[in-house]
Amino acid sequence: MSRAMVPSQQKLAEKLTILNDRGRGMLTRIYNIKKMLTKTDSKPAFLSDKSLDSVFKYLHKKFPNIDNHAGALQVINNIKQDVVKSLSLYYFTFVDIMDFKDHVVDLLTTIDACQVHMDVTLNYDLTVNYLNLISTYVSLMILMSRVEDRRVVLSLYNVAYEYLNASSDPSFPRLGQMVIDYDIPLRKLSEEFVPHSRVVVPALLSLHKIYPKRNLPADQMRATGMLSLLAEPLKIMNVPNTDMVQCEYLSLDSMEKWIIFSMMLCHTYLQEAQLWDLWKTALQSGYIVQLCRDEVLHIHSYINTFFESLKGHNLHKRITEVKDLQHQALQSSPAIHRERRKFLRSALKELALIFTDQPGLLGPKGLYVFQALAVARDEIHWLLRHFDNPPSKKHTVKLSQEDFVDRQLPELLFNMEELKSLLRKYNQVVQRYFVQYLAGYDAVLLNQLIQNLAHCPEDESVILSSLYNTIAGLSVKQVEANEVFDFRGVRLDWFRLQAYTSVSRAGLVLRDHQDLGKHLNMIVFHTKLVDYLDELINETGDLSIYCFYHQIFEHQFKQCMEFPAQHRFSIVFPIICGHFMNATHELCPEERHSIGTTSVQYAHWFLKEMSDEVNQVITAICEEQCMLNYKLLPKHSAASILQSSNKHKKNKDKKKQVGPEEEKPGTESVRKNRENFTRMDKLHMALTELCYAINHCNVIQVWEHGFVPREFFIQHLETRFNKALVGMMMYNPDTSEIAKPSELLSSVKAIMSVLQGLENYVQIDIARVFNSVLPQQTQATDSFNGEKTITANYTNWYLEVLLRRVTVNIGQIVYSPNHKAFVTVATDNNSKENLYLAAEEYADLTELRALAELIGPYGMRYLGERLMGHVASQVDELKKLVIQNKEVLFNMRTSFDKPEVMRDLFRRLGNTKNQVSDVDSVLMRMTIIGILLSFRSLAQDALLDVLEDRIPFLMASVQDLQHFVPNMKDTKVVNEMASAAGLSCDIDPLLISALRSQKNVANESDYELACLLMVFVAVSIPTLAKKDVSVFKASLEGNLSNCHCLAKAVNQIAGALFTIHGPGDVSDRLQEFLALASSSLLRLGQSQEQEKETFKNRESVYILLDLIVQESPYLTMDLLESCFPYALLRNAYHTVYKASAVDN
Repeated sequence: MSRAMVPSQQKLAEKLTILNDRGRGMLTRIYNIKKMLTKTDSKPAFLSDKSLDSVFKYLHKKFPNIDNHAGALQVINNIKQDVVKSLSLYYFTFVDIMDFKDHVVDLLTTIDACQVHMDVTLNYDLTVNYLNLISTYVSLMILMSRVEDRRVVLSLYNVAYEYLNASSDPSFPRLGQMVIDYDIPLRKLSEEFVPHSRVVVPALLSLHKIYPKRNLPADQMRATGMLSLLAEPLKIMNVPNTDMVQCEYLSLDSMEKWIIFSMMLCHTYLQEAQLWDLWKTALQSGYIVQLCRDEVLHIHSYINTFFESLKGHNLHKRITEVKDLQHQALQSSPAIHRERRKFLRSALKELALIFTDQPGLLGPKGLYVFQALAVARDEIHWLLRHFDNPPSKKHTVKLSQEDFVDRQLPELLFNMEELKSLLRKYNQVVQRYFVQYLAGYDAVLLNQLIQNLAHCPEDESVILSSLYNTIAGLSVKQVEANEVFDFRGVRLDWFRLQAYTSVSRAGLVLRDHQDLGKHLNMIVFHTKLVDYLDELINETGDLSIYCFYHQIFEHQFKQCMEFPAQHRFSIVFPIICGHFMNATHELCPEERHSIGTTSVQYAHWFLKEMSDEVNQVITAICEEQCMLNYKLLPKHSAASILQSSNKHKKNKDKKKQVGPEEEKPGTESVRKNRENFTRMDKLHMALTELCYAINHCNVIQVWEHGFVPREFFIQHLETRFNKALVGMMMYNPDTSEIAKPSELLSSVKAIMSVLQGLENYVQIDIARVFNSVLPQQTQATDSFNGEKTITANYTNWYLEVLLRRVTVNIGQIVYSPNHKAFVTVATDNNSKENLYLAAEEYADLTELRALAELIGPYGMRYLGERLMGHVASQVDELKKLVIQNKEVLFNMRTSFDKPEVMRDLFRRLGNTKNQVSDVDSVLMRMTIIGILLSFRSLAQDALLDVLEDRIPFLMASVQDLQHFVPNMKDTKVVNEMASAAGLSCDIDPLLISALRSQKNVANESDYELACLLMVFVAVSIPTLAKKDVSVFKASLEGNLSNCHCLAKAVNQIAGALFTIHGPGDVSDRLQEFLALASSSLLRLGQSQEQEKETFKNRESVYILLDLIVQESPYLTMDLLESCFPYALLRNAYHTVYKASAVDN
């Protein structure tokens, strides 16, 4: 005698929960195996080995009855270890599927035996879990049948296992039979489901109350006010009036899968009208059904293939019906779903706006959010699988691509994420509301319904009492104390109670107490809103499906970036990357890393593309602003000045003028019509939209990473700004062209003003960007890519281009102390390069001020260091010349008061085998040093002007230190500080540093060489009078040959050399220099008439002596007058100024 089955001991609720979870895990594993075996690079190498093809064919043909001792299989013995190791995961996945199948069959048989009554509106959890288990089971078996090489993999593992263990795997016989049975899965499944149909059919019939209401076209959704809070404004504070609350957000995809899979297996029941309606509507809704992730079925052709394989069932009518339904689905479903997406865009936007304004409504109207998320999620899933799997070409229906290429889809995705973020942000509002609702209303009504029960068995009574006590004891104080709620026990108890009360001959029949069942469903939903909110959001709004539709995901993002109206919604794409990990399952941990890595890579790529797009817009705005700024440069005022000066001319002359007037700056701002969008308007609109996206969220969590869009944007902005700064110089090393510092500064200020305006669009600290980028331009290379900076390029240009031309093209570019600039005074017809270079446009005080403002004290110091390096190399060459003429110079130093001896010695000094005499070489090199030092002085003056304007109080302190610190060991430090600030020092610290780093030449005494160098320069100065280019130009206050720069060279070089090498006798040595130079010059006046003609620029050279004294901090006019008559100087000035006046 068999013992009667006790339903409460069958643990239906627990088994359904566990098997559904395990089924999802099995689906994930078999999906991954299918993908790995499809790709050559991911499957084991021996499966692609051509030499094993004969073995694989044998295994496939003989499966599952394989003779493991066959000679064809001996080759496997050599690779048995590798085979077992590589295929164990595959093999045991199939074993687990077999185990899962056994448990499912057992559970479904138990449910049949218990005669469980299924009704989704009443015992929601029981029915949904039951139907989910069926669809998962069917999907799993279909997917398993689609795994390539499954027979080869299983038999190969078994053969290798037997070679290793001398016996075959115990699971293999049953596993082989299962694979054979489910080669055509639906045939076997339909046989299995014949007894189950008594439970399945009522469960499906209960969907008739829900599915038609959910599967409405867009116009009906609008007409019924679906998802609209404003449709009934008087009821806006009320909880939605529904007795099947959890069904309201039930997935439409899931319901269609339940209907299609169940009716395929129970096709004999299609004669019933309600089931036929469900079947027809589901098959008209689309032509692709999801199995797992991106694995899908072309469902109509799959059904027809199955029906055609059932011989003797006379299903010709059904096959024809399915073909008609397929035609209707192809013809109408894309347009229906397109219109539905349009409706959802506006509906979700309205909800987001209302809940943002009134978050308190998330309590009573929270259900609307989950409804909206579920419907939108289903539409996106539909679009993805249908877009990725077009129908076969044999169908005559032409599909419109516009129905699938939705340019405004990002807006729908964005509104979904907005609703989810509102729920998370105001979760305490929802908690407070439903904690009070559970305790104040749900508990009271539950108590009344329990009291009204005529008869309640003990087990059911204990559960109901426990449910009541749990929710009745809730209070708002628990929310305020941030207490963690956990109602999982409540929900599981209700699930158990559904199982107990839905079987036949139950002590408490749930069908007879529908109010109790529906109210408990409501309570369960309310508990989920208190402790299960994140899971509920994932259940209704998860978009992890995008992880498996990479190409569509990228395509939609690119489309979004090409459509300016959707720019603000682009941030949703990196946010969706955070969903990808929801697709993983604990039964398949090996895929977590790959999916996580994919999600991070895509999030990074999306944010990078967005940042690049914003930066491109900013760059375009900056270019426009720079052009407007360029029009305001002083040089462009010449045309206006000329035009205004011609106003006094006669009307006749005015009539002769042909051509339109030039457009004046500012006319671009005059608007005649607000509707006419200029390019700048469009750029600012694009910037507004993109910055809205960047600014939308603080952190995007993706896997184990946190992406901060604003930081991402700032990094890209810094890089782009850094490149723009260097790019605006327009430096071309080949042609030596470069932008003027003042124009570059003007452009930089224009760009900075644009970037400062970014703070109005996005919450970033733009000062941080400036502080990061601009100081790097004061160094030789930046820290971004190690590229050359503004400082490096300008330093290179001034030293290698401008100053080289000054020194090479003698008489063409002159340093003018009067103009505080290097001035181009003549152009050699044979040298065209100077036609393109007006020195005063690059090397006057204004331009150097602009340069100092651009590169700052650090950059100017770098310029000075490089310049002093050139000076030091010239001094090195001068020392070599001194060493060559050391004996003569030593004699001249001691014989300066003997004219005849000096004349003879000077002749010896001038007689060399070189083309250029040593005297000329010394003067040339000293002149070059003077030019370099003059440029250094000019740059220091410019820096001083800038710093006095920018930091006047700090500069006052530096000046005080320089003036009042006594001449001690600290003087060096103070001088270095003063020099870095642009203040002039008696001896430039950078020059001392450059000369100090020089190596001793030929072990000579540095002090002696310095003394003889001064002698060499002093006795060489008179030869300048022979040269035409030595003439002094009063208008420039300088000589055409730049020999007036010798004054600075002599004083600085003497000061530096004698400070480094001597005992501090700079003054004495300069007096000696003055005595030698004056005696040499005085001999010019004693020369004969013929020689006087040769020395025709004597007066210009006399003035040089005066300039040397004026420049020197060590020499005075009294000393000069003691050596050189002042009358000669006065006459010299009179002569050169008179000659300059005549020339002018």
